[in-house]
Amino acid sequence: MTATSARRIARVRPVAPVAEDEYFFVANDAPDFDSEAGKVWTVTCTPFPASAANAGSRPRSGWENGAKVNETSFTFLAPSTPANVLGMAHNTGRAGRDLPPQAFHKAATSVVGPGDPVELRPGVGRVEPEAELTIVVGRKARGLTPANATSVILGYTIGNDVSARDLQESDELWISAKSQDTFTPVGPWIVTDLTGEDLAIGIRHNGAELRAASSADLGWKVEEILTYLTSFMTLHPGDLVLTGFPAACAPIVPGDTVTCHIAGIGELTNPVVGAA
Repeated sequence: MTATSARRIARVRPVAPVAEDEYFFVANDAPDFDSEAGKVWTVTCTPFPASAANAGSRPRSGWENGAKVNETSFTFLAPSTPANVLGMAHNTGRAGRDLPPQAFHKAATSVVGPGDPVELRPGVGRVEPEAELTIVVGRKARGLTPANATSVILGYTIGNDVSARDLQESDELWISAKSQDTFTPVGPWIVTDLTGEDLAIGIRHNGAELRAASSADLGWKVEEILTYLTSFMTLHPGDLVLTGFPAACAPIVPGDTVTCHIAGIGELTNPVVGAA
């Protein structure tokens, strides 16, 4: 994959960590993500200096700032530890603009990274994935306007808004439908200097491509979403905002594999398993 003048930032864990919760931030400026240069990353400072939750681990041998590390030496994690994970209801197309903007909250504990399993507990009913262009907030923000809203965006990543459809019908607040553990896979990295206005979005379900769409099909756009959210709440560095899903999805069951892909960012793949 090639992205012009875009920097990727990832939160990663060494294959042989000193501590189980050890993680570092790495960056890559190669325009071709699949090239040899695209596989070699540079250890960098946290992109969220105002967030203690995203401070990163203390440097160790081979993982000092400026050190080069190959993708074979680490695994990708969710790109941030968010205080808030938010999604937009009924933002699946132009028809969404006929309704007032409305957000829902997903538990931060629902966030998992690339390759982590989506766990379906018994009796959960129909569950579907949603590939969504996801805003990664770079700094504290309140009272934004359409003119300055994009200034708080560090970059974009891929979010999978896994949703239990039957529970959406019975739970008016969607908490049980959206916030179950593992129901928000995110990653594999943040892409900066990317315009989110017209990016192809889609899902590959067990290797079969479903009908794709574009971020241009969203009813409420990025700057409008951020203006709306910060009219009543403060966003913090590392927060994630899932913008909506305009493409096609399909029910998932244990044994499935779901790949969410967005042009200019890449792919996010997660297996589906039954919860223990």
